[in-house]
Amino acid sequence: MRVLLVEDDPMIGSVVQGALRDASYAADWVRDGEAALTALRTLEYELVLLDLNLPRIDGMAVLHTIRRARNDVPVLVLTAREATEDRVAGLDGGADDYLVKPFAMSELLARMRALTRRKEGTTSTVLGNGIVELDPATHEARVGAVTVRLTAREFPLLQALLARPGAILSRSELENRVYGWNEEVESNAIEFLIH
Repeated sequence: MRVLLVEDDPMIGSVVQGALRDASYAADWVRDGEAALTALRTLEYELVLLDLNLPRIDGMAVLHTIRRARNDVPVLVLTAREATEDRVAGLDGGADDYLVKPFAMSELLARMRALTRRKEGTTSTVLGNGIVELDPATHEARVGAVTVRLTAREFPLLQALLARPGAILSRSELENRVYGWNEEVESNAIEFLIH
């Protein structure tokens, strides 16, 4: 799953991006609101993690721009603004969820999974096609009685395929879900993973 992280604090951004990659997300990190809007015009993201205190363009302005463009990408606000009025403004402004810093990475990842389920219109925590089941919380795939823990590359690939059963996805679509901006993609990496 490709995620856009919009965070200007270098320490927080680095930690969150690392944790997202460890959890098998293709995480692109930008440090200001203007870069966030450019990234959203350039690529399709399945989730946006948005700080509100950003240089150039404030996070709330980014959120309003996303929603005015009728982009329904789930947006999870990550901010130090903890007042009730700020949370209400963020949620009423179009955010799908709101998490106050500091937060536990496990909670962030759980909220991301919940937003993904909601967007896909399912309440089940497990993806499946009747033959293969995938548990996003544990990164385990199951076929019959056999359960296998997937690698950091195998998991997002299978997740992309199970999110749209029966759909044909191009190699570039799959690469976009598996690899972030600064990650090198070998020419036959997707074919190798599928094999």
